[in-house]
Amino acid sequence: MNNIRTLVTGGAGFLGSHLCERLLAEGHEVLCVDNFFTGTRTNVEHLLGHPHFELMRHDVTFPLYVEVDEIYNLACPASPIHYQHDPVQTTKTSVHGAINMLGLAKRLKARILQASTSEVYGDPEVHPQPESYWGRVNPIGPRSCYDEGKRCAETLFFDYHRQHRLRIKVARIFNTYGPRMHPNDGRVVSNFIVQALTGQPITLYGDGTQSRSFCYVDDLIEAMVRMMNSPDECTGPINIGNPDEYKMSELAQTIIRLTGSKSDIIYRELPIDDPKQRKPDTRLAHEKLGWQATTRLEDGLQKTIQHFAGLVANKGKANS
Repeated sequence: MNNIRTLVTGGAGFLGSHLCERLLAEGHEVLCVDNFFTGTRTNVEHLLGHPHFELMRHDVTFPLYVEVDEIYNLACPASPIHYQHDPVQTTKTSVHGAINMLGLAKRLKARILQASTSEVYGDPEVHPQPESYWGRVNPIGPRSCYDEGKRCAETLFFDYHRQHRLRIKVARIFNTYGPRMHPNDGRVVSNFIVQALTGQPITLYGDGTQSRSFCYVDDLIEAMVRMMNSPDECTGPINIGNPDEYKMSELAQTIIRLTGSKSDIIYRELPIDDPKQRKPDTRLAHEKLGWQATTRLEDGLQKTIQHFAGLVANKGKANS
């Protein structure tokens, strides 16, 4: 037993719950903190009886006084539907949340990892996106609360590192998918799967040629844990994602095939500031962490479809 005490903010969310599971399996004592805005108790219910797991309802925009050895700061709604619902709170979560967690890490002399995002690159003019690219972000658009909030959080992390010699890690997470994604988060994988399973038309925005790269959740968690355990000089930022690139129309067809769905595809207008393409340059992750994504899209989608099929079936039973 290594008895490392680890705080995971946003720990009852999609990524956070998978991270808590992984850390418990490695012998950590895990304090999971969440305000349940997008995270749910259901995601961590199976961990509640674990002797080294503790769940605390708390909003990171307020200070937190606990004793831990390391902090994973994942707290923030990550899908456009959720982060645009209360944009002021989204910015506060990124900025005040970072200040509060950095203050805690400073007091405890703890390592701290920031779950940043590919959204810091905005609608990029450079493809694929390397960590050296500063991005092309609209500072006053409807997505800015998330994009600029995360960019400001990165600024704070590096200022605390320079000013207080804090041991920081900044991981820029690209589109991640897998079981426990929120079914109504408006993200493309969950949207397409739920629509396909329920026989609704699949909604493609724009002409369907915009591209994304999709990383399966297990691959992402492996990278985050490796980054936390990397030498102190490995601060990042480091892109974490799968460099395989797919058009939205390809993803829709793949999900229709894997679900055996009869859903039609319908087209809607592209949302404001929606990036046309997104693909990580992952050479740094390979070099510094010895990591690369290994899960094929179809394999990851099948596990994700299985999860959502269970949700749809349970919902059907509840409504019957």
